[in-house]
Order: sequence, then structure tokens, then C-alpha cells
Amino acid sequence: MNKFTLSLVALILTSLTTLTRADDHPFFIEGYAGDISVIAGDELAFHVSSSTPKFSVEITRLGAKPQVVWSKKNLPGQIHPVPEDASANGCHWPETFRVPVDPKWKTGYYTARFSIKDGGGKWTQRSSRTATAEAFFIVRSANPGKNTKILLQLCTNTYNAYNNWGGFSVYAYSGLAKNQGHKVSFERPTRSQFNRWELPFVVWCEENGYELDYAANGDLESRPEILENYNLVLSVGHDEYWSTPMRDNLEAWIAKGGNVAFLSGNSVCWQTRTEDDGKSFTCYKNNYHADPVFQTREFKLLSTAWSHHLLERTENELTGVGFIYGGYRGSHGQFMGEKASYKVHRPDHWVFEGTSLKRDDEFGGKDTIVGYEADGCELTWQDGLPIPTYKDGTPKSFQILASCPVRWHPDDAEWYERWEVGHSGNACMGIYTQGGTVFTAATTDWSHGLKGKDKHVEQITRNVLDRLSKKSEK
Repeated sequence: MNKFTLSLVALILTSLTTLTRADDHPFFIEGYAGDISVIAGDELAFHVSSSTPKFSVEITRLGAKPQVVWSKKNLPGQIHPVPEDASANGCHWPETFRVPVDPKWKTGYYTARFSIKDGGGKWTQRSSRTATAEAFFIVRSANPGKNTKILLQLCTNTYNAYNNWGGFSVYAYSGLAKNQGHKVSFERPTRSQFNRWELPFVVWCEENGYELDYAANGDLESRPEILENYNLVLSVGHDEYWSTPMRDNLEAWIAKGGNVAFLSGNSVCWQTRTEDDGKSFTCYKNNYHADPVFQTREFKLLSTAWSHHLLERTENELTGVGFIYGGYRGSHGQFMGEKASYKVHRPDHWVFEGTSLKRDDEFGGKDTIVGYEADGCELTWQDGLPIPTYKDGTPKSFQILASCPVRWHPDDAEWYERWEVGHSGNACMGIYTQGGTVFTAATTDWSHGLKGKDKHVEQITRNVLDRLSKKSEK
């Protein structure tokens, strides 16, 4: 091959490389809803950043039968910059499009699915490409309580706490350079946990004839008046992050006779402080000494564990149980491979009606309903039955109906100076009445039993929904 030929080949290769690089651009789409809780008749803005000039969107209500309610193609797209502090203070992207929330849209959990596609490069790399992303929002009922007396408030604060988009969540393991954030914004591309925790419960309810109204965690703080329309409020799955106003409003409603069912675990574990008109919240967690509130010594609003002694307001006072005397099962290296079932202690209670369960029977093991995180209370054993000590804030009328051993992982526990090293606890399914009635399944994975059609989990759930949605238990 002569020098001329070699030069020509080099020129061709250089040209192809240049063409390839010209075609080599980012290919992505992501976005978020301007509000996560809306009502029929509202308009909802979406904020989208896209590498292509056109994109499509499809809005779907999730349930037993997903229902597409709105779609549109060829919406204009463009790339928007990401602020360095987007994790904490949001993206501030401009509005891309707006959707009218049709009064015909049923209350529920909705996703907006953004989609782009192209045919690859102009000269090379011509394989087709597609990319999708989702943003969630909740449609509240325009007539609260008209069709049902059950309100499902979704764990939207927990979704936000675990979302590390932009570099940081409130967890070090998923942050840049393993750093833990303390403020997280809803105004950024979202990461939801609905499909893992609440969706199996929603599907079961819809298949079994239970009507639900929906709300976000934050609605308990910003719209507490909606509570007056219901007899029963539900927490399902992983309801970990609660503000003081959320607790204040729900506890006041319980005192007046309202009922609550925590079909959840690790519930009301961390105190948050809502900021930016509900668009973000702060939670310093185990780094509570860095919280500016710590310096003021006004500890009631300290954003750390509700069980921390400085707050003097354990989650037990609301839920009956807490994570301090709970822990993990089948996760975080605790009780791995062991059956995750509840042992029955008081089978004569109305919660067990129709189950045929007897004392010391176990249920839920097939679907590992105890885990991955579970709550308990300080207890002693008398004649083989667990009795709360009531020293940890657990209400005096609380009864432990079933239990299962659980344990904290040392990495989660030993930051707390009053932690008993090596301590194990118990998941404590139970109930108390103090104005209204509060039932707790005390486990994140209760809905696993509903998905697996465990007859005992199903019957207990029916008993709780049927009884507590009709009237206040005195």
C-alpha cells in the first residue's frame, strides 16, 4: 500500500470518527410534576428536560387495572441545566406543558411516563434508541368522604427521602462520595416506592370491593381539614418520615374518635421539618447535632429519630410501637433465611375473627410478612404472653396481638448514645383505643401477604377495614 493510499484511508477514518462524534450526544429524558397532590378540576404543570426536540407523555392511574387517562405526542423538549444544589433546593426548570385534571379522573396514584426515540446517528450508529422516565402525582377526591370513609395517605415523604437524584438523599450509602444530605426537594425527577409497598394493597382493595380516597403525606400537614370526612386513615408499607404538624393533626383527630391502621413498619421513625412551602423537607437524622435547631436547645423540632430522648415524643405514643424496640428481619443481615411469620398471642380478639387461628399459631411465613423493617415496644413476658412495660410511650391500652423477633443492625443503632449494644426486639402487631382506635401491623411487608393471598392476612385486613371504617371504637 503506497503513501497516497495510506493517507486516503487515514482521511476516511478521521472523517468517520468526526461523523461519529458529531452523532454522539446525550440521549435522555426526565422530569417532575409541579405538585404531587392535586384535586379534580386543578391544572398540573410538568417540568421536563429532554435531549430531543420532541417527546411524548402518557398519564396512567395505577391499580388493579392500570388506566391511561391522558396522552400527547410531539411536545417540545429541550435540555435544562441542573443546579449544583438540585437535591436540596430543586431544579427550577421552566414549565414544559400543563394538563387539566379532569373531574372524571378517579382519586388515586398516577404516573406521567415521558418517552423519546430516534433512529441513531445520521451517518453511523443508526440503530434506533428509546428512553423513558416517570413522574408521579396523586389525585385527591373532589368530594372527600363521599364514596368512602377510608383515606390512604401515601408515603411520599419516604419516596423523597430515598431519592438521590442530583447526588444526595438523606442516606450516605447512596450519596456522592458517600455523603449524607439533610434537605431533599420534591422539585426534581422523582423516585417512587409505591409499586413496592402500597400497590399490592391497592390492588387487593380494588379486587375485594374496598373504595379508597388518596392523599400525600404532606396533606396531613397542609390540609388537615380533609380528615373530618373519614373514619379511618391508612398508612401502608414504609411510612418513615413525619413532620410535627402531621403528627399533631392526626393525633388530634384520633383524640376526637378517628381511627388509624398502620399496615406499615418503620413508621413515623424520623421527624422532618417542611420547607419551601411544602416543596422540600429537612432531616438531619443521626447527624442531629449539626441541625441548627440543636444549637437553640428547642429540641421539640429537632430533625432526628422521634424515639430520641431529646424530643421526648416517641412514635409509640401515636403508633403503639417504634423502631427502637423493633428492627430487621430478612434484611440487613438479621435473621436471614429464617421464617418471617407472626406468632399469635391473643386469638380471641376481634382482629382475628374468622381466621380460626389459635394461641401460638403462626401465619404469614409463606409471604415473609415480618420484615424488612418492623416496629415493637418494650415488653416483658408473663405466662408466655408479651406485656408492654409502657415505659417507652406505648399507650396504656395497647395490646400485643402477635409478635416475631427482629434486630437492629449495629451500623444503624450505635450512633444513639442510649442504645443497648446487641439488643434484639420484637415486631409487635397490636392495637389500642384512646379516643379512636389505632391498629398496627408493625411491618413494612404486610401487603406481601395480601399479594400472596394468605387467608389469615386477608381476613385480618378485612376485619380492620370493615370495623374501623364504620365507626370509632370506644
